Amino acid sequence: MCGERAQLEIDATEGKARAGRVTLPRGSYETPIFMPVGTHATVKALTVEDLESINAEVILSNAYHLHLRPGEDLVQELGGLQRFMGWPRLILTDSGGYQVFSLRQLMRIDDEGVTFRSHINGSKHTLSPERAMGVQAALGSDIAMAFDQCPPSDASKADVQAAMERTTRWAERCVRQPRPDHQVRFGIVQGGLHLDLRRRHIEALAGMPFDGYALGGLSVGDTPEQMTEVLDAVASEMPAHRPRYLMGVGRPQDLLRAISAGIDMFDCVMPTRHARNGQLFTSQGRIVISNARHRDEKGPIDEQCHCTTCQRYSRAYLRHLYVAKEILYSRLATYHNVHFFVDLVRQARQAIRAGELETFTRSWLSRLDAADEARRSR
Repeated sequence: MCGERAQLEIDATEGKARAGRVTLPRGSYETPIFMPVGTHATVKALTVEDLESINAEVILSNAYHLHLRPGEDLVQELGGLQRFMGWPRLILTDSGGYQVFSLRQLMRIDDEGVTFRSHINGSKHTLSPERAMGVQAALGSDIAMAFDQCPPSDASKADVQAAMERTTRWAERCVRQPRPDHQVRFGIVQGGLHLDLRRRHIEALAGMPFDGYALGGLSVGDTPEQMTEVLDAVASEMPAHRPRYLMGVGRPQDLLRAISAGIDMFDCVMPTRHARNGQLFTSQGRIVISNARHRDEKGPIDEQCHCTTCQRYSRAYLRHLYVAKEILYSRLATYHNVHFFVDLVRQARQAIRAGELETFTRSWLSRLDAADEARRSR
């Protein structure tokens, strides 16, 4: 059980990895899961019909951005986030804490919250734990994230600890706020690369009535090796009867290693952002579609991929669209990349259920790591 509003059922494990289903008041999703990022209530370049055909079960939107534009009151007036964007499935909203700090418009931070200027028009705003949860309640998302402080990657251990302790105090305030009957809440574990702090924070948050727990503050300047070390050490120490979510990560290799460490949920802007910048993911590693070698390539992006882009269009055509700056390129490329990530995690889920995750992961990592090494050596 995940609490009164959510249920986690694990039906297969292999080592620390696990596969199952999370049931929420308005729907359910299988785990492990990759959630496409729709920051502004849209996954860039894709329609909700595209996302349904990819079989995305949950998408992520951002409370900070939607608070600034168009405003949570308008979204609530129009029936909530799902109705606003025409998305019939589940939505997770990030609280906006990371965006406030990463966008560097911060004016002041204290125990009450953060004061910042909008990156849109410079207007002054304040976000507190109460306000962040109120915004998400008005948006009507299915999963709301607690408000946290994400320290910069170069912060001292003392500063990381201070941010962690403030996040704990904020979490206590978050769980006291009213919420819609259908909404569940996840706490966010901070602590940087310091395993002792991570463990202390897991223990502190596990005593609060959260329906799931996330690891925040990774892939923000740390190396993949450092992140893997943290995941291997602490991911499986998060409450076993709750979903475990790794925020904002990352490369296909990172997803596979995190699944093996016991993580259930992922999101990342990499599939959409890389697509727009001409980088496409394949089972043999990443390709840059603008490279001249794709100019007359008749084959698809990936022979192993069953997405509609790969079934119908050649690399030569996609390169032409990209070079010509045609809008269609972004849709076709984004569709492929998002499908690739969703399907990779789906395959990993099937491998866990078949007891073949170790073999599956080893095969994928050998190809992807070799491709990355070849690209670096060129």
